[in-house]
Parts: sequence; structure tokens; C-alpha cells
Amino acid sequence: MKIHEYQAKALLKSYGILVPEGAMAVTADEAGGIAADMKCNVVIKAQIHAGGRGKGGGIKLAENSKDASSCAQEILGMTLVTHQTGPEGKVVGSVLVEEALSVKKELYLGMVLDRATEKVTFIASQEGGMEIEVVAAKTPEKIIKVAIDSRVGIQPFQARKIAYALGLEKPLDREGVKFAMKLYRLFMDKDASLVEINPVVITEDNRLLAADAKINFDDNASCRHPDIAELRDLAEEEPTEVEASRHNLSYVKLDGTVGCMVNGAGLAMGTMDIIKHYGGFPANFLDVGGGASADRVEQAFKILLSDPKVKAVLINIFGGIVRCDRVANGVVQAAKRLNLTVPIVVRLAGTNSELAGKILEESGLTFTVATDLADAAEKAVAAAQSAA
Repeated sequence: MKIHEYQAKALLKSYGILVPEGAMAVTADEAGGIAADMKCNVVIKAQIHAGGRGKGGGIKLAENSKDASSCAQEILGMTLVTHQTGPEGKVVGSVLVEEALSVKKELYLGMVLDRATEKVTFIASQEGGMEIEVVAAKTPEKIIKVAIDSRVGIQPFQARKIAYALGLEKPLDREGVKFAMKLYRLFMDKDASLVEINPVVITEDNRLLAADAKINFDDNASCRHPDIAELRDLAEEEPTEVEASRHNLSYVKLDGTVGCMVNGAGLAMGTMDIIKHYGGFPANFLDVGGGASADRVEQAFKILLSDPKVKAVLINIFGGIVRCDRVANGVVQAAKRLNLTVPIVVRLAGTNSELAGKILEESGLTFTVATDLADAAEKAVAAAQSAA
């Protein structure tokens, strides 16, 4: 789960990490009022779940409340397109109005779970204000990684190593140590999956602040953090993915033309791979899970077909926990209720697969039944290309 910058900064502040003074606004008048109360130059920042806002015109400097109101008016409601939003962009519904900083130096500090080492890992660099991927590609020697053993937590010597990697000199080195240790505590307390401060800034008056903030959380831990779950902004998420989550379906929208309905994440990944192998492009990742009922399959169909790019559907089910006949009944039920017009290719293997084949055959509907996964993928790709 992602949250907005203003929400991330509120969390950082609650852990004692310095952030610029500011507040969120949803109207131009509200933005102007906040700027008037602050009595300083302010920055108006579009609040969307994507980076690259400045390049897209989503960050503006204002010298007074009138300018702040005018800048907010320009940003609010705009469709902001960045390298992370895709060409469709995101509509801006709120802005962050915060003090403009007099910056002496920009640094980078992030935290992720490194699955290779199975440790929470700090990533620190003196090249702040740039995308860390660009730094890694051009000057990898300027990136320092510090892995933390969660069984003992971050140690002072590790925090000092991070402060040293950031090039902090006295007396800011001590602040850097505190910064790292507080950031680690937030990461662990809130079951975060990513914390990125880009940039951490040293101001002209020698303060160390988080000038920007991105925090993502592990969805699987949301039951432990109702306070974090309340920060979710459904307007920032793909509508079909939100709808899928309501039915306990794992769904991720992609850009292809072959819709996939599969049980099991590994099988879903393999299905997408083989669609690519045969020259097609998957339109989604959709895992109906191990206990797929007929109603659940129908909901999955509705979500799949809400994407106008889908020109064919490949159903690939391996019956283990879920019986193939149950899935077949769901497919037939959905096809009749939804008046399906796109080609449906079905590959069912495992428990009651023969009965499932009989159900499909006797349904009176037109399905393409495949003998194996390769056959299914080849037929689904051909059907999508023909329909397109």
C-alpha cells in the first residue's frame, strides 16, 4: 500500500524526524490560507502516488499567499503525467503547501527489504535529488548499503556508517545517526516495505530534514495497522484492482490483450511467460486462489472483461485444492450471465478435469478447450491477434 507525501511526512514527524512545516489542501483558497499563516515562501506540491512530479509541472514555488492560491489552482484537477504514471497520468486531488527550504546539500537515504540477504537494508548516497536508479547506473560507487539483522536491530556503529556514507560532518553527524535509527524504528514498527527520503537536505541554517518522503507498506500486515489502513487513497489505485481486492482476488492490470484467469501465483507467472513466448501480451495477472467458487470465477470474469483491451481470455486452472468442475461451472455461469463475446480458451488439469470438460462441452457455449498449457497459450494468442 502506498500513501501520499504529506501522510508520509506526518509519520516521520511522529517519530521525531524533522520535516518542513506544511499542510495539505484540496482547494486553492485553502492553499492560500495555509501560505498566509506560514508567512514565508512556500512550495506547492501535487499529491499523487508517483515520482517525477516536478518535471511534469506538479511542483511550483510561491512567494506569497496569492501566488500559492494561483499555483494550487493550476495544479489541482490537472492530469499529471510523469515517467511513473504512464501516458494516462493521474488527476491531482490535493496539494501539499510547505515551507520553501534554503538548501545547501541534497542527500539520499532509503530502506528496503533485500530478499537476497533477507535483511532490511539501508541505501545511502551523497547524490540526493536524483533517481537512485540513475546513480546506480552511472556512479555505483557512490551508493553505500548497510544490511540490518532484524533479530538485534540497528546498532549505533551501523547508524554511524550511514551518517558517514552521507558525508555528514560534526555536529550534523550525530543528527544523521539519530535520523537513521528513528527511520529504522518506523520501518519495523509499521511493517513498511519501502521508505525513501529523496532528498534528505542540509539547509543553510544547518538543519537535517526530510524534504520529500515515500513510504509503502506490506499489505499482508494491514490487519495489524488500522491507523495505516485509514491512509489508503482508493482514488490513486487502479479501479479494477480495488474491485478485485473486494472479492479477495489477486489482480494486477497490464497492457496486453490476453486476459488471464489462473489459480496460484506461480502458475499465473508461468502463464504470462508462455503467452509472451508465443508472441502475445498478457492483459493482467489474476489469481483466483485455491478455493475458487462459481461466484468468485464470475467476479473474476467481470473484472477481466472490464478492460477494453482484452481480446481473448485464457483460463488455466490446475485442480488441486479447487476442483476443476467447480471452475467449469463458474465459467459457464459467467458466460451465460455476462453474454461473453470474446474468445475463451480453457485448460483444466487435475481434480475432476474430465468432468469439467464434459460440463463445458454440454453447456451449449463456444469454448476452445486446450490439451496442455502450450496449446492453450498458442490458441489464446492467435485468438487475440485475430480479434484485434
